[in-house]
Amino acid sequence: MKGFDADVVIVGGGLVGASLALALARAGRRVTLLEGQVPDFSRITEGWDARIYAVSPANRRFLEGLGAWPDASRLGTIARMEVHGDAGGEIDFDAREAGGKALAWIAENRWLLAALWASLAEAGVDVLSGAKPVSLATRADAAELTLSDGRRLVARLAVGADGANSWVREQAGLTARVDAYGQSGVVANFACEKPHGDVARQWFTGDSILAWLPMAGKHVSMVWSTFEPDALLAQGDDAFCAKVAEAGGFELGQLSLVSRPAAFPLRLIRPEAVVAERVALVGDAAHTVHPLAGQGVNLGFQDAATLAGLIASARDAGDWLLLRRYQRARREAVTAMQLTCDGLFKLFHGKGLPGLPWLRNTGLNLTNRLTPLKRELVRHAIGF
Repeated sequence: MKGFDADVVIVGGGLVGASLALALARAGRRVTLLEGQVPDFSRITEGWDARIYAVSPANRRFLEGLGAWPDASRLGTIARMEVHGDAGGEIDFDAREAGGKALAWIAENRWLLAALWASLAEAGVDVLSGAKPVSLATRADAAELTLSDGRRLVARLAVGADGANSWVREQAGLTARVDAYGQSGVVANFACEKPHGDVARQWFTGDSILAWLPMAGKHVSMVWSTFEPDALLAQGDDAFCAKVAEAGGFELGQLSLVSRPAAFPLRLIRPEAVVAERVALVGDAAHTVHPLAGQGVNLGFQDAATLAGLIASARDAGDWLLLRRYQRARREAVTAMQLTCDGLFKLFHGKGLPGLPWLRNTGLNLTNRLTPLKRELVRHAIGF
């Protein structure tokens, strides 16, 4: 590799970027991971992380294969899911319907990240921190990154794993359509009076979507997609807990906060392409979805698994035909999830058409009674 610093340089050391770096290193590729600041895990056991993810069985297998699955003591299990419509509609999904043990596992961001980063050095990933990329240039055979401290990195491929506001995407000239939902996701973790029973609960209220996700012990993580986040965040702790408990029909009794609530805007991001000359995008840099199905990080992990699988034995990690194969391989799954989540959002927030509430709630009830269809939906969701 004379003249090259790495096969692949990855910008962004979050979950998707770190998993891609680890997968490539395990396959014997030279990888440089560029992250502005190395995460500090020295206080990982203190408190709870408000950023949580529902990791599918397929992606658990991916992470376990990398030796990067977190300690079970802080994992929650979704064995069953209950979904409630805004006018009496209900549907439930059970992993046992598809012969699985769980629909997903709930993991805190920092525990997932710690498991990945613990393996990076051992796998031979070159981690660079303390400097930001300031320019990206490509030519027929290489990508070159210039850093804020003057260093230059030359690789066969540059990967943008740098989030929804991707710098790499912008530098590569990959334009994206961004549609704001007008909602924010308000997140917080709670201790529950009653056991959650490994059940995820979701309510479509007509103007918001509330989800409770089971964490380790008697704890749940909440994601409340709402048009009025400031009204929720402005309440005191006791009033906030009471509001959340009441919105869920007190199914888990009284709630008490164990992490501070926070909010983030919800947007649908669809780049026209996720590859360019010597550049590829993964994770939120390549796509975002509404969190109502909890599939954002799962799409990202599959980006990483797919790209790593293609690069693993390739002579040239940045070959244009290989990058096109990656884009084609991911397009169907990503587009299907974006359309599904966007469609559900519009279906359960639409108010203009007479009979729409009846239609969406009747649809939930009808699907709930069609056991073969439900089984296939579960099998698809858990990757069987």
